[in-house]
Amino acid sequence: MLSHPRLLAIALVAILPAPASATWQLISDEPGRRVELDRASIRKVDKGKTEAHGRIVLDKPIVDPRTSSSYRIVEAVNHYDCASRSYRTLQRRYFKDEGELLREEEVRVQIEMPVRTGMLDDKLLREVCRPKPGKDAVLAARKTAEKVSAAAGELRKANEALVRKEVRRANLRTPAAAEADPEEQHSPVGKRATRAKAPRPPAMVAAARGQQHAAAPQASAMDDADLLSAYAQAQIPWSYEGAGRPENWDKLQPDYATCGSGERQSPIDIRDGFRVDLEAIHFAYRPSEFRVIDNGHTIKVDVGGSYISLLGKSYDLTQFHFHRPAEERIDGRPFDMVIHLVHKSEDGKIAVVAVLLEQGMENPVIQSVWNNLPLEKEQYVTPPGQSIDLARLLPEERDYYTYMGSLTTPPCTEDVLWLVLKKPLQLSTEQLQIFSRLYPHNARPVQPRHSRMIKESR
Repeated sequence: MLSHPRLLAIALVAILPAPASATWQLISDEPGRRVELDRASIRKVDKGKTEAHGRIVLDKPIVDPRTSSSYRIVEAVNHYDCASRSYRTLQRRYFKDEGELLREEEVRVQIEMPVRTGMLDDKLLREVCRPKPGKDAVLAARKTAEKVSAAAGELRKANEALVRKEVRRANLRTPAAAEADPEEQHSPVGKRATRAKAPRPPAMVAAARGQQHAAAPQASAMDDADLLSAYAQAQIPWSYEGAGRPENWDKLQPDYATCGSGERQSPIDIRDGFRVDLEAIHFAYRPSEFRVIDNGHTIKVDVGGSYISLLGKSYDLTQFHFHRPAEERIDGRPFDMVIHLVHKSEDGKIAVVAVLLEQGMENPVIQSVWNNLPLEKEQYVTPPGQSIDLARLLPEERDYYTYMGSLTTPPCTEDVLWLVLKKPLQLSTEQLQIFSRLYPHNARPVQPRHSRMIKESR
């Protein structure tokens, strides 16, 4: 695995042969490396994606574990989605030096990665998605201006309506009320003078609306379309509590609708399954370099080089992460935590192996992760020269339950193959407490089973 995996995945851009007329633009110049983008390669591709080539140029060569030779330049080809602020890498090329190709590879498992504001991938996205001069740029600017103007008009209307309401309320106050107010009795303009309240600034409109709804339950209820629009305009991020909690996920963004309407959602309470002779899962788990990130919802660990195979199909292990408590229940029984090992096949299908955790002995792999927890959210830690033995994340007994479900976080995509190992692993009380201080509760509630079949090893 490369020592700069985030930069490669991010950033660059990978791998079709770079054109001879490549125009390399410096994006980042840091000690030991620089990141460049080929502006001549930027082009629109199918389905709203933009393709671009980029590269990392290292000051000192590093050894390629596949060839035992050294390389100093890595080029990549990425597809960027400017609307959703995400990207995926298609190819990579490794060069001993300028023009000296060592090897190239197609990226078998292409993962759509979100772009984080203020980071290197954000700089690349802004360069790739920047409108080109000419008619397209003018049209884009015009559309943006129209949206801003419309939003400003709606805000102005809302503010004016609130001001009119406040003035009308003041003007309707009775003489008795005015006489009962000592301040109004001594007003320079007489007993019946009214003191219209100063109009509140536009920033207070939304809060005032919320207070009015809370204080006036007799007001007409919002229909579903209004509710969805209100959540979308509020731009509430998904979470496990507050307005972004699981029961509201389907309202936060149109892409999250499946979280509420899907009939194969996860997790579930696993019970009443068919006990049959299930094919054993073949785990080809190997020691791997790794990187750790606190993404604001859990601790996630990116890994490579391992896979599972089942029913004649292989799935590459891309990452694993943690939930507390375990999202799955077995015959109603809860567990302290769970590890979700996420795999992806060449055709894009997802298989998740769930390893249940309960308090007991210390787990060395989990401890390696905890030892490398990032100090800040959305920051990767890639410990140099360290690896973890992924096979030690599995119990010796590997009987399992299986069913078809979904991702347990937005967008709650369905058609996910779930493989829940029956035998739990242990982690120490101290290890459990460390995660609990970061995420005391990051589990989605169990979802309706509907008519799904569950099978279990007998």
